[in-house]
Amino acid sequence: MHTELTTIEITPKSNHQYSIIWLHGLGADGHDFENIVPELNLKAEPHTHFIFPNAPIQPVTINGGMEMRAWYDILERSLESKVDIDGIYQSATLVEQLIAQEISKGIPSEHILLAGFSQGGVIALQTGLNYPHKLAGIVALSTYFPTLDTLKTQPSIANKTTPIFMGHGILDSVVSIETSKAAYNTLHELQYNVQWHDYVMEHSVCIEEIHHITAFINTAFN
Repeated sequence: MHTELTTIEITPKSNHQYSIIWLHGLGADGHDFENIVPELNLKAEPHTHFIFPNAPIQPVTINGGMEMRAWYDILERSLESKVDIDGIYQSATLVEQLIAQEISKGIPSEHILLAGFSQGGVIALQTGLNYPHKLAGIVALSTYFPTLDTLKTQPSIANKTTPIFMGHGILDSVVSIETSKAAYNTLHELQYNVQWHDYVMEHSVCIEEIHHITAFINTAFN
C-alpha cells in the first residue's frame, strides 16, 4: 500500500489562491500534462498551484504484469467487466491527501479543481464526487467511471452541484466513447452538473478541447 504520492509542481507566481491537481493516464507520469499549463492561459494562472502527481508503480495485468505507473490495475481489455475497485479507492485516498495539503495551506476546497486523463479521469471523478467538501470542478478527459454505481447508493451531497467537464475523442480506440457517454448520461440523469464535449481525435487531447477546458476552469475559478 502506497502512503503518499510524489508530485511535479508548478508554484504560483503571485499569491496562492487556487490549486489544480491533474492526474495522468496509464504508463505516463506527472510530466505528461505539465506542458499544458501555458496552453491553458488561465486568468488565475499566476495565483494557481499546479500539482501533477505520479501514480504508484505497480504490475498491470493486461500488460503481462509489467510494472508501470498506474492508478489501479487493468484486469481486462473490456474495461468495465472486471474492475480493480480496491486500487481505485486506494488512489482516491492518496489524492484526498493532496487536497488536504492544499487546504492546510489556507486554500478553500471550493478553490481546488481535479483534472484527469483516462485512468486519471477515473480517479478524478471517484475522488471528486465522493469528497466530503465542495470542490471548484472536475475535468474528466477520455475516461470512464466504473465506480459510478456507488453514487446511486451512497451519494456525497457536497459535490452534487460541482461542475464536471467530460471530453472524449470520437476515434478513441483505448476507451470507447460509448463507455464514456454512458457515464455522462447516468450522471446527467442523477442531476449532476455535468457537460459533455466530443472531438475528432483519438485517445488524446486537442487544441479545441484545451480551449474548452480553459473556459471551464476560468468559470469554475470565478
